[in-house]
Amino acid sequence: MSGIENSGGQAGEGHVENAILIAGPTASGKSALALDLAERKGGVIVNTDSMQGYSVLDVLTARPTAAELARVPHYLYGHVHPSIAYSTGAWLRDVMKLIDEGTLSERPVIFVGGTGLYFRALAQGISEMPDIPQPIRDRWRYELREQGAAKLHRILLREDSAAGMMLKPTDGQRIVRALEVLDASGRSILEWQTARGRPLIDRDSARFFVIEPDRAALVERIEARFDRMLEKGALDEVKQLASLGLDSDLPAMKAIGVRELQAAIAGELSFPEAIERAKIATRQYAKRQATWFRHQLGPEWLRLRLGDRVGSTISDPLSSAT
Repeated sequence: MSGIENSGGQAGEGHVENAILIAGPTASGKSALALDLAERKGGVIVNTDSMQGYSVLDVLTARPTAAELARVPHYLYGHVHPSIAYSTGAWLRDVMKLIDEGTLSERPVIFVGGTGLYFRALAQGISEMPDIPQPIRDRWRYELREQGAAKLHRILLREDSAAGMMLKPTDGQRIVRALEVLDASGRSILEWQTARGRPLIDRDSARFFVIEPDRAALVERIEARFDRMLEKGALDEVKQLASLGLDSDLPAMKAIGVRELQAAIAGELSFPEAIERAKIATRQYAKRQATWFRHQLGPEWLRLRLGDRVGSTISDPLSSAT
C-alpha cells in the first residue's frame, strides 16, 4: 500500500515512518505549507524550531496563532519556560517521548521549522548527553560572568585537557558546556560525543522538503511580518520577558527583536532604529539559515520555491511513498 493517505505516521521500533520534514529560513512560508499539508492529509505537526518552543514569545517567534493551532494537532510549541536553556538533545527527548506515548501514531507526522540541527538530529541521531542539574548549570554560568572565558578555559585544560585543547579560550559557551558535563557526569564531553544516538524517523519512507525562497521576496516578507508582530503585541511580550529578570545569556533572551526592543524601551535607541535593527538581524539570520540548508542538506531534500504547494502545484512525491 502506498501514499501517506493510507500509511499514516506509525511509530515502529521507536521511530516515525512516513515522516514529512519541511525546513526553510524564517518567514519563508514553511508553517503555512505544513498546515495546508496537515489539513489535506489528516496529519499532525511537530515544531522543529528552537525558538518556537519557548513560552511568552508567541508573537515574536512567529508561532502559529491560536486559530491555526486549533485546525490540526500541534506539538512542542511554547512548552518551555524562557528560564530554561533548551537544547537539541532536550528537543529530541521530547520527540522521543511523543513517539513512546503513541502520540505520533496512525497519522502523517510533519516536522516543520528552521533549526537545522534539529533536523539533523531527527534524521541521523545525536550523541547522548547527561542531564545537567540546575545548580551545576547555574554555577558555571556564574563563574563565566565572574571570571571570564579565559580563566575557565585554563580550568578545563587542567581537568579535561583533551576537551580544552579543542576549544578557543574565548568560546565561553562551549567551555561552560564542557565543564558542566564533566561536573555532572564525571566524564569528558568528548566521551559522550563519541556515542551516536539513533534516528527518530525511518529515512527510507520519509519525505524531505526545504524551501529556498527568492532573496528579494523573502526580505519583503520579513519586513512586513515584523511590522505585523508589533501590531499584534511583540512589544508587550518583550516587556513580559524582561519582568522575569532572566540571565541575558539564555537562548530565549537572544530571540531576534528582544535585545533591540529592550534597548528602545530603555531609551537607548529610538523605536524606528530598534525596529530597523531587528529587521536587519532577521534578514541576516535568514541568510545564515539558507546557507546552512544549502550546504548541509543532502540530495534527498526536494527544493521548493516560496508558495509551492506540495501535492498541488508540483508533482507530489508523497504519493509514491512505499
